[in-house]
Amino acid sequence: MIALIGVAVIVVIVDQIAKAWAVRTMLPRMSAGGDGPIEIIGNFLKLTYVENTGAAFGLGSGLTVVFSLIALGVVIAILRMAPRLGSLPWAIALGGLLGGAVGNLVDRLTREPGPGRGYVVDFIELPYWPVFNVADMFVVGSAILMVVLSIRGIDYRGQANAEPASSEPDEPIEPSSPESR
Repeated sequence: MIALIGVAVIVVIVDQIAKAWAVRTMLPRMSAGGDGPIEIIGNFLKLTYVENTGAAFGLGSGLTVVFSLIALGVVIAILRMAPRLGSLPWAIALGGLLGGAVGNLVDRLTREPGPGRGYVVDFIELPYWPVFNVADMFVVGSAILMVVLSIRGIDYRGQANAEPASSEPDEPIEPSSPESR
């Protein structure tokens, strides 16, 4: 529980600091007709300020209230599951997911045009990928980690999902005699 909450708090803090920087630095540049995106690593990594009212890939623009409710549902589900956690990797994965959901939910609750209808600040751009933010990185990274944990059979309670295969047979095998053949 401590790991989950710790990871979530760190994610929210880093996400909100990064978004505050983007608003303070990039929004005025964009409003003043700036030079466009800030190139960090040529065309591979750019910083581009976007106010996203939709979900990933800009889908569902105008459904901000729905995404706010979904994020709230994710937060509640993770917090209800947290007391049953017995696996540090699952705590880290769920903490990253919780922090990412809360980071974007903070935007939706505090930004214009009002609570539950606000936009999410996105500013990280990669080629052939929609602009995203730090919270989004943790949501995706956590989802990948959860898939890996599931494939490896690591249970969120800290128990193995499947019994390991034994090289020893359950019952001793007796050598066959020539008469039994």
